[in-house]
Amino acid sequence: QVQLAEFGGGLVQTGGSLRLSCVASGSISDINAMIWFRRTPGKLRELVATITIDGRTGYADSVKGRFTISRDATKNTMYLQMNNLKPEDAATYYCNYHSTLGHDYWGQGTRVTVSS
Repeated sequence: QVQLAEFGGGLVQTGGSLRLSCVASGSISDINAMIWFRRTPGKLRELVATITIDGRTGYADSVKGRFTISRDATKNTMYLQMNNLKPEDAATYYCNYHSTLGHDYWGQGTRVTVSS
């Protein structure tokens, strides 16, 4: 059983930066992938970035070159560094941990607002 909590959201101007954190409680020994999603009201949830336990990363085309996903296994924490933010990046960001046992764990989300 895993509990997740996101931190770091807030208000930023276009072109600014934020770093989001996702802190896990409990054992994550069965986790093999960690993912950042985002959702805006009226839109489907969008995959933003993913990282596997062996270090492979992937990004949505819309954020490639601007966002960086990383993790610190010693702290049970995943990060999303967001640079050159655009108004279309405004959303609630959620972290997701995928278990090899078939479970998905979600945080409560952290809201990012980008002003133009």
